[in-house]
Amino acid sequence: MNRKRLHLAFGALCWLGYTSLWAADFDGSKPLLCATIDAHSCDPGQVCARGLPADIGAPQFLRIDFAKQMVSGPERTTPIRFMESSQSQILLQGIELGFAWTIALDKMDGTMTVSLVNREDAFMLFGACTPN
Repeated sequence: MNRKRLHLAFGALCWLGYTSLWAADFDGSKPLLCATIDAHSCDPGQVCARGLPADIGAPQFLRIDFAKQMVSGPERTTPIRFMESSQSQILLQGIELGFAWTIALDKMDGTMTVSLVNREDAFMLFGACTPN
């Protein structure tokens, strides 16, 4: 019986160590490669349209470099103007081509939500990141 508890405790300890190592990938200490998967385009007074990121001109891949405070796509690189880290997420904000953008990155699993807004339009992107 004691041996069974020891194995269970050891397994739980290994699992906790593994999940904390995995979570460290998304804590802002490593550059990330992020893929946009789903996009929503919204205009005032209309139902938001759902499609692929390419349908709204969004890049399929983004690179986030926390150390250089830059977000890069295939055509543009933009500085991160504001960054805040909490226990569960990292919020990044900037401005590009007349749009204010925000990236909310989940620290546990690397999923992200991106918003791009100006006075006429709003775009929402959903995706996931991996260490680069």
